[in-house]
Amino acid sequence: MNPATFRPEHFLWDFADGVATITLNRPERKNPLTFDSYAELRDMFRALVYAREVKAVVIAGAGGNFSSGGDVHEIIGPLTEMAMPQLLDFTRMTGDLVKAMRGCPQPIVAAIDGICAGAGAIVAMASDLRIATPDSKVGFLFTRVGLAGCDMGACAILPRIIGHGRASELLFTGRMMSAEEGERWGFHNRLVPADQVLAEAQSLARSLAGGPTFAHGMTKMQLNTEWAVSLETAIEMEAQAQAICMATNDFRRAFEAFAAKQKPVFEGD
Repeated sequence: MNPATFRPEHFLWDFADGVATITLNRPERKNPLTFDSYAELRDMFRALVYAREVKAVVIAGAGGNFSSGGDVHEIIGPLTEMAMPQLLDFTRMTGDLVKAMRGCPQPIVAAIDGICAGAGAIVAMASDLRIATPDSKVGFLFTRVGLAGCDMGACAILPRIIGHGRASELLFTGRMMSAEEGERWGFHNRLVPADQVLAEAQSLARSLAGGPTFAHGMTKMQLNTEWAVSLETAIEMEAQAQAICMATNDFRRAFEAFAAKQKPVFEGD
């Protein structure tokens, strides 16, 4: 994957200053996902593992909304006609998008405005950081269409962000979480005016892109893998991870810059 020449079919792509910006771009329908856009997003995040030029990622929606989730006519309707093997293929494919987002080493910043619902809420949840607007509304709507709240990792990830009780309420009821609730509960890192949300997310991503990106990737990996291990195992995992980071050139650059009373310039190696 060459980030400078990458031309996706189902969303917009921009790459500058080490930051890739992905824009879901069906504003007339509030940026729903389709079978093909799910798959293309999954494949792109998988490819980012090997795209060292990309240091951080921003994902946003066009037209004042993040994403309304799976397209009612292009996904939900066809799903009602599928047999179980095809349904399982679909649910595994959508789960693979979350795996790919969590598995790529780059920090992902979601810029959330307006409606962020269903699979759109999952994409926001699977991001590492979330900048939202006061008008944003996040809803895990699966029970509203007769499905379980346990979709695409929601029962594993959401409680770790906002707590078990709050996640239970949202996943059982399918109600919208207001922007104020989202910030207070820790889902949103901060709220900014709508005309600033993308710029704020990109600014944060650029600051991360200018940091020790190898170490950022290690931090993300440990945040993922330490969910289900004992404290003793986690501490040993972190000891090994930190020792690896101490062998990087960025660690030496930071020391040399500190000794010279200068700001370090990290290069990700």
